[in-house]
Amino acid sequence: MSKNLTPVLRAIRDRAPLIHAITNPISITQCANAVLALGARPIMAEHPREVEEITATAAALLLNLGNITDVRMEAMERAAEAAGKNGVPVVLDAVGVACSRMRRDYACRLLERFPPAVLKGNYAEINALVCPDYTASGVDGDRALDPADLAGAAGGLARRYGCVVLASGAADLVTDGARTTAIYNGTPQLGQVTGTGCMLGALCACFLAAAEPMAAAEAACVTLGAAGERAATPKGSGTFLVNLMDQLSTLDGDTIQACERTEELHREETT
Repeated sequence: MSKNLTPVLRAIRDRAPLIHAITNPISITQCANAVLALGARPIMAEHPREVEEITATAAALLLNLGNITDVRMEAMERAAEAAGKNGVPVVLDAVGVACSRMRRDYACRLLERFPPAVLKGNYAEINALVCPDYTASGVDGDRALDPADLAGAAGGLARRYGCVVLASGAADLVTDGARTTAIYNGTPQLGQVTGTGCMLGALCACFLAAAEPMAAAEAACVTLGAAGERAATPKGSGTFLVNLMDQLSTLDGDTIQACERTEELHREETT
């Protein structure tokens, strides 16, 4: 990562920025606890009549399309508009767009109207936003997708919407369209408890409160991956989840960066 994590984490813990997350009830507790573990403050408001006021006071906004409802869709559009008016950076987590035409159309509408600072999804979800005919089963990533091909597609998506794209998978890919980084931190146990993908979006929103989008997305991937590696246990998923929260709340920047396993895949030269 280009930016040292220690001052970024210190800034988050010193300032305790408010992170407004409109997310799904399946992972809402995990996301709130992840935000708290990093030292920020979560608020999970989703009523359309209050989200604009709350977003205006936040340091970052997370929009998560999991378990979408009409109310949440209206709230997200209102919150995204308020974020744009107040300079609040947005993470859009495109959960499920590979398996639902409604979600894909809605995500594309949000991207066109309110381009986020960071667009996040697993390999299947990012590929679905690039390839209109592509579909997948469920909200899981597609292991058949080639990371090198996906990196190119994600870069095109980043250039189209002027944002950073985070494609999560066996190697997390982060690109702004000119530079692409692969992050290899993590453990298979992260996929054995619900909500860890949503937690990654929440961590990204926290880092957006203290860093630029590319650095924030990279930091979120390395932090969750390193915490997962240190939390791994043969005892099972319940113990792993407790360990994961312990690691997120106690890891410091130097320790996280000592665990970092990243590779720069592509950088365009500028003149």
